[in-house]
Amino acid sequence: MSGWQLPPEGGRMERPDGLYFQTMNMTQLHARLEQNDLIIIPVGSTECHGAAQPLGEDTFLVTRMAEQVALKTGCTVAEPVWYGSHPYNHLGMPGTVVIPEDAFLAYLRGIIAGFWNTGFRKQILLNGHGQEEVIPLALHQFAKKYQVPCILISLHWPTVIHDYLKDKAHGGPFETPFQHACEVEASYSLALFPEFMQMELAVDTKPQGFLPAGHVDKGGEVYHAPIKGHEHVGLGGIEVLTYPEGVIGRPTLADAEKAKPGLEVLLDYMCRLIGDIMARFPAGQLPPLDKTTMRDPQEIDALLKGPLNGGKHLYTVAYPP
Repeated sequence: MSGWQLPPEGGRMERPDGLYFQTMNMTQLHARLEQNDLIIIPVGSTECHGAAQPLGEDTFLVTRMAEQVALKTGCTVAEPVWYGSHPYNHLGMPGTVVIPEDAFLAYLRGIIAGFWNTGFRKQILLNGHGQEEVIPLALHQFAKKYQVPCILISLHWPTVIHDYLKDKAHGGPFETPFQHACEVEASYSLALFPEFMQMELAVDTKPQGFLPAGHVDKGGEVYHAPIKGHEHVGLGGIEVLTYPEGVIGRPTLADAEKAKPGLEVLLDYMCRLIGDIMARFPAGQLPPLDKTTMRDPQEIDALLKGPLNGGKHLYTVAYPP
């Protein structure tokens, strides 16, 4: 697919164009569900990204991605999850809002349940932050609790285009490895929301760890090292002591042009994924009940109809989500 406008003409969260779930009325919502019942839920974070980059960088990344894809595919975008789970080393950094994992998981399950009950039984949780060990757990907890037919996907965007996020020494376009608020992340931000970036204020830092290179992966897990960034405690310092600047790497090297090829591949893939899902399961259709749940067929039928169409709401199965 071609024709991506990068950077886009601003964000669309408050535009009355029916792109976002929260900007639609119920008349528009019912019409949308007749055509496309897949929703993208951007899951970001609020955290320190240094002197030049916005605190909501992780969230703006995934909302701008989702908006572009929704415009192409006709799916819906949910207003984002602004606050997320964080690894131990982020704890205590001013500007970073850390949500405990149990609360975060319950929150995500509630979001999934609410959209399912509304009619969006196909959901992509687009992860823009280092919480890739938490979001899939929320999906499986929901599925275990309700055991209803659905399509739930946790899509960690760096995983899709890991080769495009690497440094030149590993075949990528960047001078330095993907870390946090670094050359790579800032480049993608410049390609998606340059209006929030003040790169003349950017400050570089030197990445450091307690073991030689090759053991622990860097940001986005794009190098496939044996130990992922969230699979250890103690092999590096905590951010507030080690990187008080809020940056790991060299954001001063950021350039939107370095990000555009990978971003185009990512957006193309997301369109292909949604296209394949909707081709196999058009609006109103789901994976076969006899292969995906052992709940009583009559109970499932009532839940699929919903409370306003002679059926039942999802919370008759369990509450809280």
